Amino acid sequence: MTELTDGHPALPADGASSSAPQGGEPQRLPDDALIIVPVRRAVLFPGTVVPITVDSPKAMAAAQQAVREERQVGILLQRNPELDDPGPEDLHRIGTIANIVRYMTAPDNTHHIICQAAQRMRVLDFLPGTPFLAARTLPIAEPETRSPEIEARFLQLQSLAVEAIQLLPQAPPELAAALQSVTSPATLADLAATYLDVPPEQKQDILETIELAARLDKVLRLLGERIEVLRLSHEIGRQTRATFDARQREAVLREQMATIQRQLGEGDGRADEVAELTKAIDAAGMPQEAEQQARRELRRYERMPEGAAEAGMVRSYLDWLIELPWALPAEPPIDIDNARRILDADHFGLEKIKRRIIEYLAVRKLAPEGRAPILCFVGPPGVGKTSLGQSIARAMGRPFVRVSLGGVHDEAEIRGHRRTYIGALPGNIIQAIKKAGARNCVMMLDEIDKMGRGIQGDPSAAMLEVLDPEQNGTFRDNFLAVPFDLSRVVFIATANMMDQIPGPLLDRMEVISLPGYTESEKLEIAERYLVPRQRQANGLTGEQAQIGSAALGAVIRGYTREAGVRNLEREIGRALRHAAVQIADGSASRVAIDEGDLPAILGGVRFEGEVAMRTSLPGVATGLAWTPVGGDILFIEASRMPGRGALILTGQLGEVMRESAQAALTLVKSRAGSLGLDAALFEKSDIHIHVPAGATPKDGPSAGVAMFMALVSLLTGRTIRSDTAMTGEISLRGLVLPVGGIKEKVVAAASAGLTRVMLPARNRRDYEDIPPDARDRLEFVWLEHVDDAVAAGLSPAAAADTPAAA
Repeated sequence: MTELTDGHPALPADGASSSAPQGGEPQRLPDDALIIVPVRRAVLFPGTVVPITVDSPKAMAAAQQAVREERQVGILLQRNPELDDPGPEDLHRIGTIANIVRYMTAPDNTHHIICQAAQRMRVLDFLPGTPFLAARTLPIAEPETRSPEIEARFLQLQSLAVEAIQLLPQAPPELAAALQSVTSPATLADLAATYLDVPPEQKQDILETIELAARLDKVLRLLGERIEVLRLSHEIGRQTRATFDARQREAVLREQMATIQRQLGEGDGRADEVAELTKAIDAAGMPQEAEQQARRELRRYERMPEGAAEAGMVRSYLDWLIELPWALPAEPPIDIDNARRILDADHFGLEKIKRRIIEYLAVRKLAPEGRAPILCFVGPPGVGKTSLGQSIARAMGRPFVRVSLGGVHDEAEIRGHRRTYIGALPGNIIQAIKKAGARNCVMMLDEIDKMGRGIQGDPSAAMLEVLDPEQNGTFRDNFLAVPFDLSRVVFIATANMMDQIPGPLLDRMEVISLPGYTESEKLEIAERYLVPRQRQANGLTGEQAQIGSAALGAVIRGYTREAGVRNLEREIGRALRHAAVQIADGSASRVAIDEGDLPAILGGVRFEGEVAMRTSLPGVATGLAWTPVGGDILFIEASRMPGRGALILTGQLGEVMRESAQAALTLVKSRAGSLGLDAALFEKSDIHIHVPAGATPKDGPSAGVAMFMALVSLLTGRTIRSDTAMTGEISLRGLVLPVGGIKEKVVAAASAGLTRVMLPARNRRDYEDIPPDARDRLEFVWLEHVDDAVAAGLSPAAAADTPAAA
């Protein structure tokens, strides 16, 4: 600090850093005026000496002018401490008259004054035309009334002030003596308010309280609140010191125990091991309950002898707790455009599925803390359910892990085994979390429809907690015995048959159906993905081996019959291995496989279109069926023989399909007149309905129309059009009722070379789901009644050929 030796401040030379007018003497103020020094956060009470920082231009100019003229100043608090140039409207009207004892300039060029406060004052009006703030003021006399109420408040304030000083750390003892020596209630109130750790606005409120009893009450209230805080801080500090002392004592005892063990030649490795485990527990970021359990088990482990049988179990348990990813990692933002590119690059077609996945990712981006639905991809094998989950993980930037649930029949496979059993482990869910290394991974629950139920419990019931957003935040594995938060895991399930998933479990998931691929889609998938992948798997390049589009189409039609593309990829692999042999033995440097080369490589064609041959006779109808691997063609064959009116059904038909055949026969009998049939014909004949591929179980009501048409064709002698297939359930009134699997059935009809399909009119809602190439190749006939099927499906025949004329 820089100051003059005679006590006057060293003011800046030539008016530097001052707001005084340049080139002349500073303006003289009237004798009844007071120079005003605005301060940002300081409040002066009469009878105190306080240092104040002056950092605004007006405050420095005012302080310098007051020192020059050896005048008193008025200290006023700013209403807004952030203002650098406050005006009269920015200052409180009540402040303190003070004498400047010393003016100092610090090495960092900041200015300070030490003020001795003398008396309260009120600003009457501010004077204009000065380079600093000046005002006419009215001094406020201190009330000197003494009453029992004032005395009581005075004694209580004195007692509380002494108690507060005793609670303060490192408080000078002479301060308490100084407070006890004060005899004026007003002086004690102002002195206590000076040392109170409260905001300036509250101190200003005390300064503006002139009435003594009210002022004492305000100081008592604030001082009482401060004492409560000091008491609580003192108690917390005492407890902290006690805890620290206990830990220090424990550390000393452990060090002594380690020293004794080293002298006895025991326990060197155990002490180091316990220290490493303690450090690992500290760094694991476990929740409080899990951390308490880990430290409890660590203390047990530390007390166990080296060769104890249980020591290995406890150590394994601690390893699991430490290695699990308890902390939630930072999640990269989801890029919707990048997600679209990933889905389009990994999968061809599946537009509705991709759109739903994009919607799912968009919701996760906008509401990352929300409870997203659990998606379940249901579809035949080989259509890309698992790879869709991998694409979602790539789009979200999260690790991907797959849990296979096929054949799981033990509840402990989900929840884990209790640690009392030898070889106990956590369940598959916790093991997958550890493998992924992140608590927000994408977990694929594969083949969720193939979980079984055994004597060890029902694993599908254990999955209810895993897949319930209301419960999986506190999932409790039997091995861990502490809650683990699964709420940030993105669960995606896959299944082939939705009917085999238990109802409560299915209710927790949003089902997204993946239908089979059409022939054109398979061709695109083969050219884009399968052929390059098989080339790489067999060590070939694009220049060494090629398969033409015609050859791929022939493989799709003649060597595979599936909804997905797994068998197609196997056949492509067989063809490329044939080329690899020629290139490896040097007999060829480049092999191009055409359609004509396939019989020599893959053998004869396995699947042929036999629709025309089978429908060339009366009594044969082409139906459409749904199977777990997609749609298929189903032939219904009917034959009549002399008998007593019996109905014979063969072809391993289920109960529902048998009932459909009986309903079809009853409907034909009831409509014999309109069909031109003799009613006595049914009493003299047995009718046999057979569905080929007798080794394959068949069931469902959708073959009702085909059975009815086969019987009508048989009994009328009119063949069914060879280019037409049909599906639909029938009622005894002749209505054609809607059925499921329309897309798969229509795709199968187009693949088989048919050109017409007859569908229930109430299935028009499924028309948009049919692939455009299948829609373009087929003519659709919508059936309201079986009469519509008779009119559209039967070929005309001569009247002499009908059984009614026999």
